[in-house]
Amino acid sequence: MPGEFDLIVDGYLTHLKVERGLGAATVSAYSIDLGKLSQHLADEKVELSDIDSGNIASFLLSLSRNELSARSQKRYLSAMRGFFKYCVEEKYLKRNPAELIESPKLARRLPAVLTGEEVLRLLKAPDLNTPRGVRDAAMLHTMYACGLRVSELVGLTLGDVQLEGGFLQAFGKGQKRRLIPLGTVAREHIAAYVDTIRGRFAKASARTVFVTERGTAMTRQAFWKLIRRYAVQAGITKALSPHKLRHSFATHLLRNGADLRAVQTMLGHSDIATTQVYTHVLGDHLQSMHERYHPRG
Repeated sequence: MPGEFDLIVDGYLTHLKVERGLGAATVSAYSIDLGKLSQHLADEKVELSDIDSGNIASFLLSLSRNELSARSQKRYLSAMRGFFKYCVEEKYLKRNPAELIESPKLARRLPAVLTGEEVLRLLKAPDLNTPRGVRDAAMLHTMYACGLRVSELVGLTLGDVQLEGGFLQAFGKGQKRRLIPLGTVAREHIAAYVDTIRGRFAKASARTVFVTERGTAMTRQAFWKLIRRYAVQAGITKALSPHKLRHSFATHLLRNGADLRAVQTMLGHSDIATTQVYTHVLGDHLQSMHERYHPRG
């Protein structure tokens, strides 16, 4: 027979489903997480009214001992905070015992990047003697030259690209607009595509710069397949995605002395802390520079 804690959990799950309109999968995940908490409290013989932050910390520690990742522990803590907030609102508890528990620190994954030589091989992979190759070369050069997200690349319109001025405007997350320099090589490839190829592919109503051979806008999925095909042609064995080309853009700029704030602006990051992750991949490079130029290196 279910105890008091489990009955309140059932009420909370109904609240999530009916009043907050959460999906079945989300409610099911909360049910599993809180079920494990219930078992832990039962093993420790702790009643609902006696739960404190020590019990919550003890539960998280048990998850850690079972080699549950910090990300999963953070999800459990989120579930507990929501549940105990509900308990306070419904007068089952006077305070939320999970409120002051700090979230487990997530290890920041360092972005994987291509070497300069790998990027060069990738950019040279399209066959410029074919219409498709001219288009694909323009897309690859544009993405690497500007560090675009794939959604920004396929969403570019003719009005966004200013070849004479040497820049383009991209609309990132939240439709935030930013101007990015193009560079001579990327400009030449875009001009070759727009002047000689795009008119063969594009329908009259097409607004995007890059279109498929059927005249429709290039999709994110189509470009994903395209870049992987060229990676194989270029002999690149690393798992390659469009975003890895963006990571490479940022890393190569910083390695060549670009200002972090300038890279932040070009990437469209609202918080410089997001851009700073790229500085971690520069360790060996910075150490060699220090040894080379510092008088006591």
